[in-house]
Parts: sequence; structure tokens; C-alpha cells
Amino acid sequence: MEIQSFNPPVRTLMGPGPSDVHPRVLAAMSRPTIGHLDPAFVAMMDELKVLLQEVFRTGNPLTLPVSGPGSVGMETCFVNLVEPGDKVIVCRNGVFGGRMKENVERCGGQAVMVEDAWGEPVDPEKLEAALKANPDARLVAFVQAETSTGVESDARALAELAHRHDCLVIVDAVTALGGSPVLVDEWGLDAVYAGTQKCLSCTPGLAPVTFGERAVEAIRLRRTPVQSWFMDLNLVMGYWGGGKRAYHHTAPVNALYALHEALLMVREEGVANAWARHRHNHEALRAGLEAMGIGMLVRPEARLPQLNAVLVPDGVDEAAVRARLLERFNLELGAGLGELAGKVWRIGLMGYASRPENVYTCLTALESVLGEMGAHITRGAAVAAADAAYREA
Repeated sequence: MEIQSFNPPVRTLMGPGPSDVHPRVLAAMSRPTIGHLDPAFVAMMDELKVLLQEVFRTGNPLTLPVSGPGSVGMETCFVNLVEPGDKVIVCRNGVFGGRMKENVERCGGQAVMVEDAWGEPVDPEKLEAALKANPDARLVAFVQAETSTGVESDARALAELAHRHDCLVIVDAVTALGGSPVLVDEWGLDAVYAGTQKCLSCTPGLAPVTFGERAVEAIRLRRTPVQSWFMDLNLVMGYWGGGKRAYHHTAPVNALYALHEALLMVREEGVANAWARHRHNHEALRAGLEAMGIGMLVRPEARLPQLNAVLVPDGVDEAAVRARLLERFNLELGAGLGELAGKVWRIGLMGYASRPENVYTCLTALESVLGEMGAHITRGAAVAAADAAYREA
């Protein structure tokens, strides 16, 4: 078999991630590689921490990008904060709450589940009932932005409940960070993890995390060693902390260049402006879809602007639609997961992908393919509806 250099097709990525990467970020990755302990690289690491603090809206000193995807960020939070025998209340309203449960159990903890329907936000009343029934719980874990359903839960309210019952919180903000408010200090979030491949317009492979004072103290007072050597923050901070840097692992140098550039772009735009951009493009997409006759899974007040769970019209083969969109328009949409498989498309408007030309591309391509397949939609109205939404914004 002859193998040549790989040249990927040019796609428009409007699924659940990765999202389109900004050309500035791709260019940053191509800069010369230097050593991970080079003084110039260490200086850039310090800037990265500042830029991450800005987007997380926190002054937490323990804020850094973990070398690995968002799942490694998740594990970093759990392995450092959960010890054998700990009781952890886990809120599950989609796929990623289930992954939290598995992390708790792999750490030797006991997961107490608070269940909500897929497409519904976490119910604070159910969490409060679980906290009252489990006064020995140490932690509460929940997903702020559930990527599998496009629903956003009230992180501030859930954190306040947890703290009222002397629990720390672990928050999944993988799809939230950079696309909708994540106010770590204002909301009192103790440990938060995210990913670079969604609303930050960066490549996959890094996981921003931040830990507040209460979480750092809990890690310092652990009774048992952290079960993961690689993710033990006591060791990682020897590399990412101030002063003389101790070798821990060979950092992904060029990927960190990319994240630095991506975060610099968020600073230039203004993080609040980035939130507004995601909201404006969401409203235009929603208006176009509804004009076409296509509905949304999540009720309006709980929808994520950056991840839209769109109901597949009756009688439509959703996988065939996605395949045709990819083949004819180089447009990638996401499938439903778990109990939503075959029932929804997940349309991402994240980071660099959150721009009007992508909204118009998606509406036009989807209308074309659905029309060809005989779906019961209204043709010719979507673009005008999106135009009207942009004018009103």
C-alpha cells in the first residue's frame, strides 16, 4: 500500500466539536518548536495562565491547561478531589454526567445520582433533596453545558446549594467556556474543567482547568495519594507554578502556542462580546430552522447558544442527511447520542464556527438536502428569517 502525505479535506465543522480553528491559531502552531523548559517558553506559560484566568473570570493561581483533551481535564478534577470512600452527588442529564459518575467510582468514591431528563437542566430542588438525604457528601458534580443535549444548567444556583451543605463543586464547562458566561469567582465554583476545541477556536488536545482555594486546600489535606501520577496537581504545579520550573512531562509545545493565540483573540474581542456573538448567531440559526419547520429539543430559557439540539423531521433518515451534507457541502453536523440517537442533530456554533456565513451555509445546505429527500419542510423561508434575526440583534 502506497502512503503519501495526508492532506485533509476542507470542512465546515458545525458539530459538537472539534469546531473550526481560526487561521491565526493554525499559523501559531507552525512556529518553531522550542524546549518546554526554555526561558522563552516559560514566559509564554505565565501569559497563558493570565489569559486563562481572564476567560474563566477568576483570580485562582491554580489555573492551567492540562496536557490532554477535555476528558483529561475531567479526570484531573476527580482524581485530585475524590478519595476512596468519599460520597459524591452527581447530577446527570446527559452523557457527560454519566462520565462523571464513572470517574467517581474509579476513584473509589460512592456516586449518589440526581437524574433529570435529557434535554432538561439540572433541577436545583432535586439536588437539594439529595444533599439533605446525604449530609456526609463531600462533593457535588454537574455539567454546566451538556454537549449531548444542548442544555445549560444554572451553575450559580447549583454551586450555592452545594456550599450551603458544605460540599465542594466540580463543574464541566467544556462546551461553555468562551461561548457563554463562566464566572468562576462570582459563582464560587471550586474546580472547573474545559476544552480547547470548542468555543476557544483552538485545536483539540488541551484541557483548561482552574481550582479555587477550597479545592486546593482539600487536595493539600488528602489522606491518600492521588491515584494518577500524571494528573497529580502537587506534581504538575512544580512545572506550571511560579519560580524555578521542575520537569514533569514534555508539554505539547506547539499546541500551547495555539492556545496562547486563541486566548489572545478572545482578549482582543472581549469575552463578553464573544458570548454575545454566540447568542446572536444562535438566534439567527434558530429563526431560520423554525421558518423551515424544524424545532429545537431544549426549551428557550435553557438552550445553549453554541450547541443546538435540533429535532429531526418525521420520516427523515438523519444519518443519510448528515452523510449527504458532508459529501456535497463539506458540512459536518453531529448526531444524537444515547437515547437521542436518531432523533436530533447537534449543530455547533462554537468559536470561529460561530459566524453568519456558517449560519447561512447550514440553513441553505440543510434545506436543499431535506427538500431532495422529500421532508415536510417550508422551503425558501430560512435565509430571510435569519436575515431578520440579524437585523433585530
